[in-house]
Order: sequence, then structure tokens, then C-alpha cells
Amino acid sequence: MIGWLTHIQHTRNKNIWFVGILNKLMDDFNRPYFALQLEGSKTGLELPGIVDQVITMAELPTETGQLFRAFICHTLNPWGFPAKDRSGRLTMVEEPHLGRLMTKISGPVRPIAERLEYGQPAPAETTATSN
Repeated sequence: MIGWLTHIQHTRNKNIWFVGILNKLMDDFNRPYFALQLEGSKTGLELPGIVDQVITMAELPTETGQLFRAFICHTLNPWGFPAKDRSGRLTMVEEPHLGRLMTKISGPVRPIAERLEYGQPAPAETTATSN
């Protein structure tokens, strides 16, 4: 299976889409994570390293609690969905429209200042209590 995927990786001028199902699992510390439902554990682990894009379509809540569908495209996302954008052209959440997504992936690259965040996140404020 890995050999087949590597062969497909070197196919130029073709767009190949794999569609799969995610399983929601729990790790040793009872934290949820998602894994690709795929034959062979090695294939599921190596597939994200072979392909250029990993995009998860998910239902996300708005601030009012209403659900909407979206493509999750960045590895570091607050929902923990598997995602990867090797093109550097996608935002974390994209409209769930494959045609527009393909156009954006093949379009011009966004400036590096828009793509990368170099600063560390501010530490969460904690309130110290004195006894």
C-alpha cells in the first residue's frame, strides 16, 4: 500500500483525491484524537507524510452554537482534526467547496507574513491565591 501511494505521489499534473473516514479514539490519558480508518496501521501513519494536503470536513459551531460545515486545513487547529497544507495558500478554515479549494491551492502564494506566526502565544493569566 505504501509503495502504491509513493508511486501516486510522483504522478505530475494530476490531482488525486482520497476520501476516508475518521475514527474518534482515546489515548492513554483519556484524551480524544482522530485516526484515519484505513487498512494497515503503517499506512495510516505514513499517508499524511506522502500527500500534499490533508483536509478534514467537519461540523463546527458558531459563537451562537449553530453548526456549519467547513474544511479544516492547518495542522495546528483547536479541534484536533488531522490536517496539513503544504501549499501555504489555505487558511485554517475554508469553505467546503472543492472547486474553490482547488483554485486556491493552485493560485498565488500568500506572503510569508500572512502564512507563518513566529510569536509565542501569551501565557494564560492565572490568579495567585495567598493563604
